[in-house]
Amino acid sequence: MALDARIRELGSRHQSLEQAIQDEMRRPYADELRLKELKRQKLRLKEQIETLSDQLH
Repeated sequence: MALDARIRELGSRHQSLEQAIQDEMRRPYADELRLKELKRQKLRLKEQIETLSDQLH
């Protein structure tokens, strides 16, 4: 199903953003603006995943 593939793709991007957030937080002087933007992007992806998952059921 195309919807399943889209959910997996978004999940992969969500994981990549989580890794980027963790990497940024490990830096001695984390860029707070970058962290905020990464977290915002991650939240948008989570919402998209939830919306698509609801459509499957």
